[in-house]
Amino acid sequence: MTTSKASITAIGSYVPERILTNNDLEKMVETNDEWIVKRTGIKERRIANEKEFTSDLSYKAVLNLMERYDKSVDDVDLIIVCTMTPEYKTPSVASSLQAKLGIKNTGAIDLNAACAGFTYGLYVANGLITSGLNKKVLVVGAETLSKITDFTDRTTCILFGDGAGAVLLEYDEAEPSFISSHIGSEGEGGHHLYSTSLATQMNGMDLLGNGCIVQNGREVYKWAIKTVTNGMKTVAEKGSMNLNEVDWFVPHSANLRMLESICEKSNFPIEQTLYSLVHYGNTSSGTIPLSLDIGVKEGKLKFGDHVLLYGFGGGLAHAGLLIKWTV
Repeated sequence: MTTSKASITAIGSYVPERILTNNDLEKMVETNDEWIVKRTGIKERRIANEKEFTSDLSYKAVLNLMERYDKSVDDVDLIIVCTMTPEYKTPSVASSLQAKLGIKNTGAIDLNAACAGFTYGLYVANGLITSGLNKKVLVVGAETLSKITDFTDRTTCILFGDGAGAVLLEYDEAEPSFISSHIGSEGEGGHHLYSTSLATQMNGMDLLGNGCIVQNGREVYKWAIKTVTNGMKTVAEKGSMNLNEVDWFVPHSANLRMLESICEKSNFPIEQTLYSLVHYGNTSSGTIPLSLDIGVKEGKLKFGDHVLLYGFGGGLAHAGLLIKWTV
């Protein structure tokens, strides 16, 4: 990886007000709190209201970032919103966010790598700043997954929630954040986790769900354990570090049992793992920035810490980054 010239300088987050608890779900489908917590670690999730969309959550996350770190975004020259739940096919969420923020001269793109979205967004933003093409980039991971969740399917509706996290990246040769990276995709397994749009078949198979998320949990679980444990080692090796030198592991918050298995297999302490699923559920590309911000607010994540981020999910895409926390 080329020596980075990009530094993460601020973070912000936002979750909708409405809380959907496991007890609430008991009234909707055949499930119970004990069963959900035992299998997923999730206690509650946030749900956007019917007039609240991904660009609204993104906007409030950026406002939170600006307020807390006294940052202006007027001179941001690119907005990347990582999401699989845009409110329109076009314009992009990033363009809607640009309008809400009133930034006059900026590019705006959406990036869809599902649950790996935020790590892919950071990867792209670092590349653009390090190459000299951009100076200041907003990267947002935001989802309103409740809008594509089938609340009659007890295998998926217990998992998903809504939320957004945002970080600001700025050109800085003296204190760069990015050390190493590893990305990949196994599209041949895409039919194990999908949400339909225009096509009704994939890999020769008829698709279900009518636009809602469909998941073969067992297959995704097996793929994630193998892929992420191998990927963590690769990212650390590329950064000339051992995993035991990493201060914090921040994986996509899919399921606590999955994260425990990944930590066990990679010999990484679960106590040094940051996750956002307990109160927010699986927010796809929102989980990693939300987890980072929880780490900041709880005083765990400190300036200079080495952090290994790993996003994985629909695609089946995955991306890992070793960073130095520079906020």
